[in-house]
Amino acid sequence: METAQRQQAAPGALTAFTRFVLCGGGVGLASSFAVVALASWMPWVLANALITTVSTLLATELHARFTFGAGRHATWRQHAQSAGSAAAAYAVTCVAMCVLHQLVEAPGAMVEQVVYLSASALAGIARFAVLRLVVFARHLAQTAPTARAVIPCSSMGRASKAADSVVMLCRTA
Repeated sequence: METAQRQQAAPGALTAFTRFVLCGGGVGLASSFAVVALASWMPWVLANALITTVSTLLATELHARFTFGAGRHATWRQHAQSAGSAAAAYAVTCVAMCVLHQLVEAPGAMVEQVVYLSASALAGIARFAVLRLVVFARHLAQTAPTARAVIPCSSMGRASKAADSVVMLCRTA
């Protein structure tokens, strides 16, 4: 009974996306400033990896509890799947920053922020789809199966064309 009370209806796509933007975007915005701060003490790629790891754990918990309506903490499976999509987002932001540094010798912090946040936004849209459709999807298979009549093939006569069709279907099934 407690499970039934804790299980909430899944929010619609627009509601979930709005929550995703607020939760994930808030964590992402804070992360972008943290990456810039850490990058002054260590290589940017390492700073991005560290911040991506911490922000992914935090965002996955927020998405499990609030964004996708689960109302409970994320499972280890959900964290692992979310980490996979975060790894792809990490690669996108790294490539974007590497391209920026190849094109501009010494980009300013504002330009770095714009490139980083743009790459993060594009990766975020793809991440939303993965999280909604795979990681936090509520499978309809958990509902009660529809009852179907089962007619043994051996008991069917061959008196009519309809019966012949059913027997043929039984044999191919």
